[in-house]
Amino acid sequence: MLALLHTSPVHVPVFDALRDEEAPDLTLHHLVRPELLERARAQGPEAVAEDVAAALAEAARDGARAALCTCSTIGSVAEAAGAALGLPVLRVDRPMAAAAVVAGPRIAVLAALESTLAPTEALIAEEAQRAGREVRVRTVLVPGAWERFESGDTDGYLSTVAAAAREVRDAEVIVLAQASMAPAAEGLDAGVPVLSSPRPGLRAAAQRAASDTSFSGLRTT
Repeated sequence: MLALLHTSPVHVPVFDALRDEEAPDLTLHHLVRPELLERARAQGPEAVAEDVAAALAEAARDGARAALCTCSTIGSVAEAAGAALGLPVLRVDRPMAAAAVVAGPRIAVLAALESTLAPTEALIAEEAQRAGREVRVRTVLVPGAWERFESGDTDGYLSTVAAAAREVRDAEVIVLAQASMAPAAEGLDAGVPVLSSPRPGLRAAAQRAASDTSFSGLRTT
């Protein structure tokens, strides 16, 4: 069983559909905790560390062999909590970040939520160091996107993200920092690869849940 820690219920059907395509025999256990993102935005990711650890411990007791955190803002906190618990935890955007480093060195990060920018930039730097590559990261907060997401205007949200991606210049690759942004990449011609996190994240986590290896030194290609 693979546990998924979400901060929005919109991710549940998305990852169920990806599971059906990538690993149909895998059981998913969804933990939806929107209050974690609310507090992390207001007080910083470390403010929710204990609650994240408690949620992951619950998943482990329920039989999860690994966990995937689908929220980029609290991803690093989730990975650290998993290490302390002895439960392999992967943040959903790590495989995407590793792929971006390979495609770099000029990487543009698009985010709808400001609290996602710093964690994503730090993650890319971490993956670049691991790969022994030099990268330059430029972050872009997409104006008005998160307000549309929160209001339930999914089409407006995705079109705003896609429009921002088309405006990116001087980059070898574009990274969509949040899992909810992934559909904006479908059919998008931005002139460079546009990477999103749900599919590679679930694929890597599913492989771990079915094996006895950790996420350390994760291969994403």
